[in-house]
Amino acid sequence: MISKNKIKYIAALGHKKHRQEEGLFVGEGPKVVADLLQVMKPRLIVATQQWLDEGGNAQAATAAAEVITVTDDELRKVSFLQHPQQVLGVFPMPKPNDQESLDDMGLVLALDGVQDPGNLGTIIRIADWFGITNIFCSAETADPWNPKVVQATMGSIARVRLHTVDLPQWMGSLPSGYPVYGTLLEGSSIYEQELSAKGVIVMGNEGNGISPAIRQLITHKLLIPNYPEGRQTADSLNVAIATAITCAEFRRRMPTHP
Repeated sequence: MISKNKIKYIAALGHKKHRQEEGLFVGEGPKVVADLLQVMKPRLIVATQQWLDEGGNAQAATAAAEVITVTDDELRKVSFLQHPQQVLGVFPMPKPNDQESLDDMGLVLALDGVQDPGNLGTIIRIADWFGITNIFCSAETADPWNPKVVQATMGSIARVRLHTVDLPQWMGSLPSGYPVYGTLLEGSSIYEQELSAKGVIVMGNEGNGISPAIRQLITHKLLIPNYPEGRQTADSLNVAIATAITCAEFRRRMPTHP
């Protein structure tokens, strides 16, 4: 049985302020929790007996400071999902690796005001798929530790390092000549431009695109052309879809083993 205090404790982690104060976030479902358990020690696992009995989950859960076995009805009381999925974990937010240099990171993503949690979670998942392990988020970007974002990553948040920064300041501090790519309507076709194995790929806000302050710092303007050219079509692509197309083209040009 789970206590009322624990229910309130977990519910509070639905709020960004409380997550930041505690340095904790919530992951839910067998896939997300399993991936997170591989890389970090949870503070709390709340799970049904069915989950604990399957595939050595009980052994994995012993890494937690506390394990609470609940019924399906009790899990609904703490879950942030419309349809709870057997297990919820409370995990510590990873600390950035200050020893990793920009050169070591290779390609990185910079998100300029991506506000939809579903889009952000999908972008993290896309980055994971294409081997991009660092994402720099502006202060205006959705909180990457929001339960909706974590769920949308489908476990990829365990393998991608997330940095919330003053994006104009961070980009202004990049080495001179460091390639900064951005998708803009006035850009040149991504399929015709030279692309590098290292650099920053900027993706903008869902409605307004890349902000003027960041736009000034872009050194390579990319366009994802519609087909056929000149045909009346949608005004823009969803930012997560545009990220996938952009990352795929960068990786298509790069050797498998740098």
